[in-house]
Amino acid sequence: MGESPSRSADARTGGSGVTTSHARPAGAVASAGILTGTPLPTGPEFEPGPGMGGGGALPRRRTFGAERAFRGLSVAAGTMVLVIIIAIAIFLIAKAVPALRANQVNFFTAKEWFANEGRFGIAALAFGTVLTAVIALLVAVPVALGIALYLSHYAPRRIATTLGFLIDLLAAVPSVVFGLWGREVFIDPVNDFAAWLNRYFGWIPFFDSEGPYGRSIMLGSLVLAIMVLPIITSLSREVFAQTPKANEEAALALGATKWETIRTAVLPYGRPGVVAAVMLGLGRALGETIALAMTLGATFGISFNLIGSGGNSIAANIANGFGEASDLGRGALIASGLVLFAITLVVNMTARAIIYRRREFTEVAA
Repeated sequence: MGESPSRSADARTGGSGVTTSHARPAGAVASAGILTGTPLPTGPEFEPGPGMGGGGALPRRRTFGAERAFRGLSVAAGTMVLVIIIAIAIFLIAKAVPALRANQVNFFTAKEWFANEGRFGIAALAFGTVLTAVIALLVAVPVALGIALYLSHYAPRRIATTLGFLIDLLAAVPSVVFGLWGREVFIDPVNDFAAWLNRYFGWIPFFDSEGPYGRSIMLGSLVLAIMVLPIITSLSREVFAQTPKANEEAALALGATKWETIRTAVLPYGRPGVVAAVMLGLGRALGETIALAMTLGATFGISFNLIGSGGNSIAANIANGFGEASDLGRGALIASGLVLFAITLVVNMTARAIIYRRREFTEVAA
């Protein structure tokens, strides 16, 4: 009763007889053999046929032409970015080396800039570049984070959409417009504010200047802060909006207030994104040219005084001096651009390292 016999022609009698060949698939035979402990039968009659189960090799996955083409384009695009960066570095080094050899002073420590005469240093320009960028971030980051939190967690949908559109529109304003506005309009209230700071806080070295006020580090930094504000705000808003709702609801269920929920659930989750936004804004501030060329005093010196007329940056000095520079002077300006290129690379590499370490810590904690 257990086996279903099948009939086949008997080679000796020419008639039909009962045989013991199994009509079950090979997979079933293998399963039965494993369960009962009996050896598995072998022979051609036990090989799996078409449509039967068995241990045959799986068909190879077809490789589509579109997939291979897209992969090739992606690899080529990534490689092209590296090639462009290397090409820029080679160009800057090749153009800067002759000027550096002809320089009569130490390029990294000298403050003077007489490039056409063969005497130029990067110290004052690098100091002004970093100082204006840092002050701009100190002003812009708290405001940007406050706006981002308001748009993502406090503002009604209609208001958040309108304000978000206006902030994104602010990022599209050309830098020359910011420079003209800062030099012609914003300079007067900044001068009044500088005089007030000197009157009441003149004992602080940053504000120890009785004038003249005008194109200064403070003016350039404030204009720069307005320029980087929409970049940091937009990225931070998107990061805060991606916070898992389960985290926020869990904090609220435990009795946390709105601010405690943001502090314990939103900010820790969005910290890597905020760091990336701040570093992107820092890179934007370090490379700004026209706006700072119009709002800084174009002087060469190292001073922490923020309200007195003066200040300069690498990019602004290149914009102001490239048209009148000789061959040696252009080489000197390109050498300063090489320093700015190196500073930007260091900033971006530092940002990537911070984000990677933070993500690794978050994954371990999870």
